[in-house]
Amino acid sequence: MIDFGFDKIALIGAVALVVLGPERLPRVARTVGHLLGKAQRYVSDVKAEVNRSIELEELKKMKTGFEDAARDVQQSVSKEMHEANAEFDKTWADVTDGTRSDTDPYQALAEPPPGYKHPKKNWRLKRGATPQWYKQRQGVRTHAQSGAARVARFRPVAGFTRKSS
Repeated sequence: MIDFGFDKIALIGAVALVVLGPERLPRVARTVGHLLGKAQRYVSDVKAEVNRSIELEELKKMKTGFEDAARDVQQSVSKEMHEANAEFDKTWADVTDGTRSDTDPYQALAEPPPGYKHPKKNWRLKRGATPQWYKQRQGVRTHAQSGAARVARFRPVAGFTRKSS
């Protein structure tokens, strides 16, 4: 870029004052300022567009890199799963060949191992673990009531009046 110092700008201004005259010089200076501003905006727009295109290219490269990495991971996982499945099938075939009978092929697998006992979780027992006094205090309903019975239960006692202050 051309480097203008203060002395060069003063020389150009003096020449322009002599050539153009004092009447036309402000209008010409304003026009030149507008043109320089437009040129700077145009140059900055071009720079921004170039930067955007460079960033877009970098993002496309990153995207292809990620896609390649994901594809490689997927292939390696598929390969390992296939190998593990083949090994399991081989082991399963070896195990079932020794225990197979002609009448029931799953006879050895039908009974659970000895000593195993299913943990019986009694949800009724858990539900009854809350003390009755806590249920009454919190208003937990222990049995269903009809609407009329509920109204009668919560109806104010006859003869009891509330004093208003």
